[in-house]
Amino acid sequence: MDKNELLSLIILAKNKNQKSQTKLINYFWVDVFSFVMKKVQDENVADEITVSVFSKVLAKLDLYDPNFQFKTWILTIAQNTVIDYWRKKNRENEDSTDNFDDFKNQFARSPEELLISEEDHKQILNIIESLDFNYQEIIRLRFFEEKSIKEIADELGLTIANTKVRIMRAKKVLSELLKNNEFED
Repeated sequence: MDKNELLSLIILAKNKNQKSQTKLINYFWVDVFSFVMKKVQDENVADEITVSVFSKVLAKLDLYDPNFQFKTWILTIAQNTVIDYWRKKNRENEDSTDNFDDFKNQFARSPEELLISEEDHKQILNIIESLDFNYQEIIRLRFFEEKSIKEIADELGLTIANTKVRIMRAKKVLSELLKNNEFED
């Protein structure tokens, strides 16, 4: 793809043209996934990070400066996302003994606390049920049944790339709804 074609595609994607967004993701997916895979050495983690990278890319397209290589810009976002992943992973490892205390204390929770978390769970399920059917299906398969992207693609008769895009969009919509309902960290 030459520079003018790429710039046209970026402009269309920036204007929320879904076909252009999908084409952009498909064009750079292998480069980003390969880059991330070298850094994390785990295919599932690399897949999740790559989805996250493209979610950020689409959200920040208006910040892209055409004077620079688009691939370099995307790989910079990928690098920063990988760094964030490792920072979070290191924090989790440092806090692992703290988490054990929290886990032990879970059994000492009052009935009221348990009821509140049940209510939160029901509210989250209600929010998921309010989504478009395609998003509900993707979320159910990916996060409740914990199926791989390939299994979901096969089950829904989609390409793997299209499945990844749908997962990314469903996560984004769900995240916004949860934030609006005060379910953020």
